[in-house]
Amino acid sequence: MSEVLRSEKEPNEPKSRPPVSPAPARRCALRRPHLGVHPPAGTGVCPAVPATATASAPRPRAGTIKKDGSQKKDGSHMRSLWRRLRLTLEMIKFEHSVFALPFALTGALLALREDAFATPRLGAKLFWIIVAMVAARSAAMTFNRILDADLDARNPRTASRHLPAGTLSVRFAWAFTAACSALFLIAARALNLLCFRLAPLALAVIFFYSFTKRFTSLSHLVLGFCLGMAPAAAWIAVRGSLDPRILWLTAAVTLWTAGFDIIYACQDWDFDRRAGLCSLPRRLGIARALWVSRLFHLGMLACLAALVLSFRLGAASVAGVVAVAALLAYEQSLVKPHDLSRVNAAFFTVNGYVSVLFFLFWAADILWLRAGT
Repeated sequence: MSEVLRSEKEPNEPKSRPPVSPAPARRCALRRPHLGVHPPAGTGVCPAVPATATASAPRPRAGTIKKDGSQKKDGSHMRSLWRRLRLTLEMIKFEHSVFALPFALTGALLALREDAFATPRLGAKLFWIIVAMVAARSAAMTFNRILDADLDARNPRTASRHLPAGTLSVRFAWAFTAACSALFLIAARALNLLCFRLAPLALAVIFFYSFTKRFTSLSHLVLGFCLGMAPAAAWIAVRGSLDPRILWLTAAVTLWTAGFDIIYACQDWDFDRRAGLCSLPRRLGIARALWVSRLFHLGMLACLAALVLSFRLGAASVAGVVAVAALLAYEQSLVKPHDLSRVNAAFFTVNGYVSVLFFLFWAADILWLRAGT
């Protein structure tokens, strides 16, 4: 029947023509499973490769195929992780750990002096004190950035920060906060049992600060106390108990931090007013808030003088207090109610010198000058 139909449709075709031998079946020289190509079972004949498969199928890069045919990881995940970690450290100003760390180390040295420099495992204790201090600050700063992301997006001064700008994900920031909090707990447990028991309370305090600007103008003092806990915590880490005398240093750091935070907050007084946030510059105005800052810094100097007397420290410690007083006077001179252009110099540069010079003078007194007597 097929021959009849063919002759009816093609009347001019010769009735006989030489047979055409079929094209030889293509054999699959190699299988290409990544293109979806598999020869029929038992034939080895390679079916036609779809055009879309050859055009769009990803090709493994050279050097990424293992012997078993699987693909190696090229390290892009690790590079992405390091990039996000670097962005997080930039976001929290990791280098500003220098603000409170010298005061924490001073608390540890004063405790060491009370132990007559016979504290066991001193090197390990100092290491874990530094780890705990840096981890706690990193957790607190990241939490603050997460909580304030919406506010930062609305504030022209902070809109370019990593979270509102979208250069860092909130999910990664939460993971970093959790990791730093866990590291802080690990460090506290490595120090002693009392540190470990107080560690959750310390985390609660430093996380609580981020909420305070929403309901109280005294948030500057709360921030100050967060940093002020460091010397007392270092004392506990070395001695396993708390001596009331070290609280003079806690008070000094609290007032010092509150004073320079007021200066920093002057930049945002108008935004705080529009956003309904609380701060002393918004409540009192910039001029009067700067006077409160000066009073706080005078209170810091008074607390340091009381600390020198309570521990009967020497001339080097007194010189350290004088150096701090000079730097604070210079810091206050940089900022005027009508000119806030030098706030960053007052906040970042001068306060870095305050903490470092304070530590150097007091460490010299505690370790070298007093060690020979």
